[in-house]
Amino acid sequence: MGGFMLRLTVAASAALLISSSALAQANGQAALAAPQRATIVSPDGGNVLRAGVEIPLRLEESLDSNDKTVREGNRFRMTVASDVMLGRSIVIPAGSPATGEITDVRRKGMWGKSGRIVARVLSVRVGDRLVRLSGSFDDKGTTGTAGVVGAVVLLPVAGFFMTGTSAKIPAGSGVKAFLDEDLTIASATPAPAPQPAAVVIK
Repeated sequence: MGGFMLRLTVAASAALLISSSALAQANGQAALAAPQRATIVSPDGGNVLRAGVEIPLRLEESLDSNDKTVREGNRFRMTVASDVMLGRSIVIPAGSPATGEITDVRRKGMWGKSGRIVARVLSVRVGDRLVRLSGSFDDKGTTGTAGVVGAVVLLPVAGFFMTGTSAKIPAGSGVKAFLDEDLTIASATPAPAPQPAAVVIK
């Protein structure tokens, strides 16, 4: 009877060891499969995310050419719309704050003149580092040309009072930017999988 119980204990211990090893192996594979956060390092080694890579951005505030506070030189907020990756490493995470600058504003005016906004992308912050970006975008309102032509023919004074529309870029709009410098990264190393405890048979 004692010998039977000993064999049963050994068999149960072996099954536990096999099960723990399989679980540890599965956890290790899952850790390797998941994207790892990368660290940007000096350009003396590591993998490189090259300048020119597209960085998808999203406006965090609306821009309106009819808004008197929107002026040339003003900065505005954006965020990265989706993870920018190199292999399995996330180099620039989604949600990272980015900055843009207004380069030209034209208000709507008489004679059907439409409003216009021109802006450029400056940078994105990744951790404690400011990464240079490039890219520009603009929007212009609708001109009142047809109405002005008709108004001028019929009544010149009426044409003077015809105005175009403002340029409006709503919050949430997508903006295409590009990396303006090479980023050398050191990929994060996943933590080692836990090892099963040794089974001691007494």
